[in-house]
Amino acid sequence: MMRKEKPAESPKAYVAAQSGWHREIVEALRAAVLATGDLDERIKWGHLVYFSNGPALLIRAEDKRVLFGFWRGQRLRGSEPRLKPGGKYEMATMTFVEGDSVDAESASLLVREAIRLNAEFGDPTKLA
Repeated sequence: MMRKEKPAESPKAYVAAQSGWHREIVEALRAAVLATGDLDERIKWGHLVYFSNGPALLIRAEDKRVLFGFWRGQRLRGSEPRLKPGGKYEMATMTFVEGDSVDAESASLLVREAIRLNAEFGDPTKLA
């Protein structure tokens, strides 16, 4: 269930609005993402979205989970079997729940691959 709240004004405000384990997961994922590559971080569709030649990945806190999603995530499942396909494009998401921890190294690997795929194949939202 999505929370009906006014979207955060900035990525920092989005993180600040989180609490408890949600905030720990969001902070850890965001740190791994920002340390990995040259991405444009924005608030879009009410959550954190990272662009590199189009949208590449997202971090979205929900009531019972935090999603780490990739527009070309279905191509990343070989390196991360926890990615579950779903949604438009080649979307796949990894779900974090209370008690989970973030492996910064594997998160960084996924981010690098997402950037590479968008560089190779272009903006995933502009494909026929």
